[in-house]
Amino acid sequence: MKQLLQNLKTGETQLVTSPLPSIKSNYVLIQSYNTVVSAGTERMLVDFGKSNYLQKMRKQPEKVKQVLDKVKTDGLQPTYNAVKTKLDQPIPLGYSNAGVVVAVGENVKKFKVGDRVISNGSHAEVVNVPENLCSKIPDNVTNEEAAFTVISSIGLQGIRLINPTLGETVVVIGLGLIGLLTVQLLQAHGCNVIASDFDQQKVNIAKSYGVDAVNTGTGIDLVDYVYLKTNGNGADAVLITASTKSSDPVSQAANMSRQRGRIVLVGVTGLNLNRSEFYEKELSFQVSCSYGPGRYDENYEDLGNDYPIGFVRWTEQRNFEAVLDMMSQKKINIESLITKKYKFKEAIKAYDALTEDKNTIGIILEYDVNKNITSTQSVILEKKVVASQEKIVLGVIGAGNYTNQTLLPAMNNQSLRKHTIVSSGGMTSVHVGKRHGFEIASTDINHVIQDKDINAMFITTRHDSHAELVKKGLEENKNVFVEKPLCLTLDELDEIKAVKTSCILMVGFNRRFSPHIIKMKELLATVSKPKSVIITVNAGEIPSNHWIQNLDIGGGRIIGEGCHFIDLARFITDSKIREFQAVKMHIPGEEELEDKVSIQLSFEDGSIATILYLANGDKSFSKERIEVFAGNKILVLDNFKVLEGYGWGNFTKFKTRSQDKGHANGISAFLNGIETGNHPIPLNEIYEVTETTIKIVNQLRE
Repeated sequence: MKQLLQNLKTGETQLVTSPLPSIKSNYVLIQSYNTVVSAGTERMLVDFGKSNYLQKMRKQPEKVKQVLDKVKTDGLQPTYNAVKTKLDQPIPLGYSNAGVVVAVGENVKKFKVGDRVISNGSHAEVVNVPENLCSKIPDNVTNEEAAFTVISSIGLQGIRLINPTLGETVVVIGLGLIGLLTVQLLQAHGCNVIASDFDQQKVNIAKSYGVDAVNTGTGIDLVDYVYLKTNGNGADAVLITASTKSSDPVSQAANMSRQRGRIVLVGVTGLNLNRSEFYEKELSFQVSCSYGPGRYDENYEDLGNDYPIGFVRWTEQRNFEAVLDMMSQKKINIESLITKKYKFKEAIKAYDALTEDKNTIGIILEYDVNKNITSTQSVILEKKVVASQEKIVLGVIGAGNYTNQTLLPAMNNQSLRKHTIVSSGGMTSVHVGKRHGFEIASTDINHVIQDKDINAMFITTRHDSHAELVKKGLEENKNVFVEKPLCLTLDELDEIKAVKTSCILMVGFNRRFSPHIIKMKELLATVSKPKSVIITVNAGEIPSNHWIQNLDIGGGRIIGEGCHFIDLARFITDSKIREFQAVKMHIPGEEELEDKVSIQLSFEDGSIATILYLANGDKSFSKERIEVFAGNKILVLDNFKVLEGYGWGNFTKFKTRSQDKGHANGISAFLNGIETGNHPIPLNEIYEVTETTIKIVNQLRE
């Protein structure tokens, strides 16, 4: 299938061939009929992509601060590589789609194959969208009209926030696509609408709806105009749908508002607020979030958990339904908003028009509905090298940041054949696959698991899928590298242990392969006495709604990341874990997450370890610090950049040019293990660390 992408590094808009998305639970697969190019939002993305690095930095100063913080902790080269890779990652364009359901995932109850639906799907021939981000199209609404639904709901959510009543005067500042849809929805609410823009064409369109619209580019004072039209009272509410760096629209809104008026920002403006303008009138100011309640909530969108209507009347899906109802009643004029139409195969021309013609409001993309595109789950990226002599033939399941930035670059000097890479959406597998020289990009994991040519399988998916994929890979006699954790439960661990195979199994416990840890082990080999290990992890906060904090999906942060440090302590002491004890911090009034934890380990040789995994520190401090006390000597490793020794005589310091956590060495060890038959990490240690980690978490939860 074809999909429209934007490269943020070069600014190039591309129409690429991608495999069909894989259908997921709570998701709906939709064949697109029409999509709308949003002039404001999508022009902004294109312009951002075409800007140089300095311009990008000026547009996103908060990102610059994050980059500088990363440089302080990780070093210049890793940060540069991460930023470069991030900008090179294409993003899908578009978010207002109308089409027909061609497949439904498990647990989907509201839709069936053949339903006409709208969604926030991108510009692609087939899109995979959560059930709660779709709505059925009424019979008397055309696909072209329906394609404007999601964009309309952005304005509707702003209206919900100002909570207008019949007869109130509402001012709309900015008459782009969202602004012109918003004024119509306000009229349907029974409001007196005043609107403004600098573009006479857009002002004329608003006037055609019966809106009192003015061109502020002619020099008219909008504040005076609003007071004149409201008998000196001022506006009851103001919706700002403009896009500008200036804070003037917010100041204008404050000055034209009545006492205790409401102001809602739907667009993008500067936010240098003048306190006195708001204080004297006791004005309320709010920023509207996208389509409504549920947006960016994984439980609502991805997991399909709806909000009860008695508590949340207007979710994003119910906003979609309200807009479609307005269209069905012919209370929204869509035809006046369509500037141009293009066949989807000519989508690049549509984006050229978007950047060249500033008068463009809405562009419709038309798809070939007779095209059979529902069976292509893989695409060939490079011609197969049938006669290839490489002993290792690689298949990768998962094409996220870790795979793209760390895993695959670590294989650049290895002798292997990169066969197939899989991602659920398809877009990333194509991009990452092309970047790293894979032959095939797919959205079907069976293209890796069942292919007899592939003998090395890498798993970098979400944690809840690891155990099942590991089992399937081993059962198909494939050597398996799984990025931590191995599994989430003791039952899953038992199932993996039960698989009989001679293949290599390795978990991505990369830190034991770091040159710093190797040097540390070399020094500690001369010490016969027990060791005391202190590992301090300045983990940083992750929002409570992030998938890794979901115990069913990510397993929590100790299983998801803390296992690294349990393995590291096990490796440094070189002794079996005998006992453990763990406690987590309790902060009254806050949700108890597994990210502020103290773990105590004791080992059979008498060694002890303390692991402090903390998410309540400052980013400027080192992320990881390892201290080892043994035989009247001390080793201190700071953030995998500098290892210092105290009391070692001929050793004082070991330093690498940049941070090295052992990723490349670990992957090299796995690939060498395939050829030699030797496990890079003994299986008994992998199982021991996994079992201990799960038991520690079970103790924390008890």
